Amino acid sequence: MAVTLEQSARARLITPEGRERPIPVTLRYTEADPLAVQISFPPEVSLDGAEVTWVFGRGLLEAGLSAPAGTGDVHIWPCGRARTVLEFHAVHGLALVQFDRAALRRFLMRSYAVVDAGDEEAEADSDLDRSLHQLLGGV
Repeated sequence: MAVTLEQSARARLITPEGRERPIPVTLRYTEADPLAVQISFPPEVSLDGAEVTWVFGRGLLEAGLSAPAGTGDVHIWPCGRARTVLEFHAVHGLALVQFDRAALRRFLMRSYAVVDAGDEEAEADSDLDRSLHQLLGGV
């Protein structure tokens, strides 16, 4: 059974007017998808009133804690000494969300306790082998 790590965090949604709105989020990492991290936002901050979860590379999160990173729908960069900004691009617009860097770093370090950095591919291969073994009934 795959280990899943969840961590609650406080974030600040930056409004188009430049105001900060505090929001609770859930950071998630699972051994079953070792290359990815997830951030879930509560329904009250989405356009359609449903929880929104963004999935992106754990390596992108790590890189963005110390320097601007990202080329697709997710961009991450340090903001001052203690904060990190995540920018999410979607069909209906973009969202800027600011985090305390320490909370993101703590989550990242906890994820490395589940699957070490550099061992993600081996973990994915191991999961595939287990699934094939179960599917083929041990043949």
